[in-house]
Amino acid sequence: MESPSIKELTNMPRGKLGIIPIKGSEELAKKINDYIVACRKEYEIAHQNELFFRGYHKDNYVINVEFPRFSTGEGKCVINESIRGYDLFIVADCFNYSVTYNIYDLKDKDGNPLAVPMSPDNHFADLKRIISACAGKAKRINVIMPMLYEGRQHKRSMRESLDCAMALRELEALGVENIITFDAHDPRVQNAIGIGFESVSPTYQMIKALARSTNNQIKFDPEHTMMISPDEGGMSRCVYYSQVLGINLGMFYKRRDYTKIVNGRCPITAHEFLGANVEGLDVIVADDMISSGDSIIDVCRQLKSLKAGRIFVFATFGLFSSGLERFDEAFEAGLFDKIFTTNLIHVPQELQKREWHVSVDMSKYCALIINALNHDETVSPYLNPLKKISDYIALYHLK
Repeated sequence: MESPSIKELTNMPRGKLGIIPIKGSEELAKKINDYIVACRKEYEIAHQNELFFRGYHKDNYVINVEFPRFSTGEGKCVINESIRGYDLFIVADCFNYSVTYNIYDLKDKDGNPLAVPMSPDNHFADLKRIISACAGKAKRINVIMPMLYEGRQHKRSMRESLDCAMALRELEALGVENIITFDAHDPRVQNAIGIGFESVSPTYQMIKALARSTNNQIKFDPEHTMMISPDEGGMSRCVYYSQVLGINLGMFYKRRDYTKIVNGRCPITAHEFLGANVEGLDVIVADDMISSGDSIIDVCRQLKSLKAGRIFVFATFGLFSSGLERFDEAFEAGLFDKIFTTNLIHVPQELQKREWHVSVDMSKYCALIINALNHDETVSPYLNPLKKISDYIALYHLK
């Protein structure tokens, strides 16, 4: 996506731009910062030497913060520079399990300090600590939370907690004005709060990554390619893909055993396919996340049994919570060709080395959204990049 021209920036910035990453989000924040620095160097602001624009052009917008912990595991946030009057954007990857801390000076079997991985709850607590440290000083506080904390616990169907709505209301009560997330499991959870909430989809970036990975050999037309939703919950996402690409749509229906509950859910007993013939077609399966991978591998297996051609999987978030070995085996068995996930959450080194994995960089997209919000400009072109996709597909067909 191209950088906006100076003519598109009709508003002055809300305040000095500041980016604060929670622990584990530093790499993504640095990439976002680098894009904003490069983008703003292209702007020729007529009044850039006036008081209001001081600090507009910088080499670094990332604020220096620390998260020290007491021996009990309790933590705090310390901001090491002034943020008074700043328009702050807090980048929060709550699912980076590679970040660890020590508690009660515990040791492992070799006598080394025991590294306790930070859970999403720990990361969310750090997010609240940042907001608390900024209270009364920042001009505005915005949260970029790529994968929504407790997004899968977005509704209550029995005597159970309503975690996602409660977390959002906590952020609202702490003074957050905007929350930007990606591919929310159910965007309707925003009805729990009265502040700005946007769920962004990486559709454009995924399509471009797929075209590049196939050396522009995939054909976006109904005769050669089909879009598949792995379940009924992802239909709206796949409907959008199928419409912008001009291809047909199919879906799988999850048949569950409602007499049992395993890990809080009724187990899936089978996937039933609803759609036209997929024989010989390239297939794109799109979902918001890959967790254990059981469902997506079963969907690929069934598509192969229906004689589908190449299978490409889009997943905004690749958690791979049960390891990568099952995906290695499925790839060796020819069940899929590529899996595309974004770098919005932690991507471990072992995943980056996999032949079947493609990491889709979303840092520039985040930078453009942050820059637009800082100027109080519309973010509609980023929320629904229909024209951008249409132009890309039209150009792609001419190649």
